[in-house]
Amino acid sequence: MLRTGARVLDDADRDELLELCDRDPVANVFVAGRVEAAGLSPRRLGGEVWGLGAPGRLEAACWSGANLVPVEADERAVDAFAARARQQGRRCSSIVGPADAALGMWERLAPSWGRAREVRRCQPLLVLDGPPAVAPDPLVRRSRSDDLDVLVPACVAMFTEEVGYSPVAWDGGRAYRARVAELVAAGRSFLRLDAGEGAELRPLEPGAPLTGPGRVRTAFKAELGAVSSRAVQVQGVYVDPALRGQGLAAPGTAAVAALARDASPVAVSLYVNDFNTAAVAAYRRAGFSRAGTLATVLF
Repeated sequence: MLRTGARVLDDADRDELLELCDRDPVANVFVAGRVEAAGLSPRRLGGEVWGLGAPGRLEAACWSGANLVPVEADERAVDAFAARARQQGRRCSSIVGPADAALGMWERLAPSWGRAREVRRCQPLLVLDGPPAVAPDPLVRRSRSDDLDVLVPACVAMFTEEVGYSPVAWDGGRAYRARVAELVAAGRSFLRLDAGEGAELRPLEPGAPLTGPGRVRTAFKAELGAVSSRAVQVQGVYVDPALRGQGLAAPGTAAVAALARDASPVAVSLYVNDFNTAAVAAYRRAGFSRAGTLATVLF
């Protein structure tokens, strides 16, 4: 048994954990959304949530799965969660969360876990609480299952550009395509299609081919990577490289925000690398304002 001061939460802790997440629903949307959907059974959740504090006195939490994601973690909580992660051994592909907590965990884990592939120390967390500041692109819509053949290559390109390796190398892309299909089926994928291989947008004719001259391409796409009852987080924003600089990102992201808020007026958030100045400018044009700073450690 691991003895670090942190304990594995279970369904009896669900309401208290969600109250903890509500202290900052934008920063904590990932954990809140997963717990709202699946509860706290590790089998259903696909990971564990560690908590600091006895039942009824929960002080902080940390998602432990494919990522480590601290929630409302001060120095004492960071100590406890890092100790548990150190004893368990690295099972995650990243640490991501509010910068002080995420970087604090990495500082404590680096001596035993070794070098990270990349540390992104400053990722502005942006939020849109009301209508977007620019007109949403009317051609951005929710993706459909019959879009997958043209959508998946754009998702692969975005992932590779952002993370630094291809998500399809190990199994030919089957698992990654299935994940994209899940997002499409859940109504959490959005795109704008156009036809043509040149550097200009072209009208999309009915029945345009997926390959060859005049093929359909994904001009813009994005997903809701996390969804809770209080907030959503936009991820995977991508503009075809041939079309960058034509002003697609701001109205495209505005359209995603507007579509995400159709059912409920939740806060729409996203985070971005501070060195991606073009993206930061586009999101600000769309009406997003800064709500905090996240950090990501990639392995």
